[in-house]
Amino acid sequence: MKLQDELPTVDRRLALVWRVGAALGGIFLIVFGVLGLTHHLGFLDTHGDRIAGLSTNGALSILSIVVGAILVVGAIIGGNFASNLNMVVGVLFVLSGFYGLTVLGRPEANILNFRMSNVLFAFIFGVVVTTFGMYGRVSSHLPHDNPFWRKRIEHEEPQPSGPKTFVKIMNPNPGRTHPVGH
Repeated sequence: MKLQDELPTVDRRLALVWRVGAALGGIFLIVFGVLGLTHHLGFLDTHGDRIAGLSTNGALSILSIVVGAILVVGAIIGGNFASNLNMVVGVLFVLSGFYGLTVLGRPEANILNFRMSNVLFAFIFGVVVTTFGMYGRVSSHLPHDNPFWRKRIEHEEPQPSGPKTFVKIMNPNPGRTHPVGH
């Protein structure tokens, strides 16, 4: 059984949102990485320059270009792949935010030159990209023409029809109760 076989066919509106989210995130990361590399920073410097308000070094610049390229490829492929990729990359960015929090103030461990602005960016970017990926897939109020709503309804058992009824709850112990120890 493959994951793709379990996912419903995607409608064009959802695929467009997933593609746009992946493309915008990928383009931003590629631009950030290229700008970081043009400043000729050391590969693992812990006191590099700031690009677009974020601190960077060679390693973070290259990593940004690679992740940005993966997101752009996901936007080109589109469909459920773009949605799943957005969710995975978003979660990884949130986790990188936690990594950044743990290495703040420890230059020997801070190999990606994270500062507080990078941590905040990682959390915000991760949540935004994850939201793009989950758009139209996760909600209790999906429209009835949504393929994920239709797929979900196929597996649910039908609700009973007819008028609503009240159920009387019977007291299973009609006599006086005797709590333990009394």
